[in-house]
Amino acid sequence: AYTFKPQLKLLGKKFGKRLGELREALQSLDGSAAKKQLDKEGVVTVPMAGGDVQLTEEEVLIDAAQKEGYTTVSDRGLTVVLDTALTEALIEEGFVREIVSKLQSMRKDAGFHVTDHIEVYQQGSERVAAVLRANESAILSDVLGEACHYGQLDGYTAGWDINGEAVTLGVRRVEG
Repeated sequence: AYTFKPQLKLLGKKFGKRLGELREALQSLDGSAAKKQLDKEGVVTVPMAGGDVQLTEEEVLIDAAQKEGYTTVSDRGLTVVLDTALTEALIEEGFVREIVSKLQSMRKDAGFHVTDHIEVYQQGSERVAAVLRANESAILSDVLGEACHYGQLDGYTAGWDINGEAVTLGVRRVEG
């Protein structure tokens, strides 16, 4: 979807007091059809009270409307559309990295040795619990964890905000 605005530098003198009318006429155009006409014929036809007006590409500013999750960048007639939507998989990967990072810093804060094995405890956010459950073996292997306990706390605990989710984690050294 495209929207058109008058290039004031070029059209101010040409249209004078009718510039406001031209601006409204441009905004009410079917953007996609107008862009096709401009690309094909080099002009866009704008219906106005005193008769149709034809404008060249230099005489208009073209905005590509941005769809949710996409961004467009235009330069010298080339438009690139980038998909900026975060997929569920990417969001989950972010959660996993955050959980591992928090658990690693808790191991250190609790004074555990790098070779100590631990048990992990989680209480609070259902979202964090779901991510932890779905990625339990990978997370445990990263933090030398032997087990994960949900909805309960033990050992060294700390409250965290993980991607906007409030959660309390616990780490307890496994003896032996």
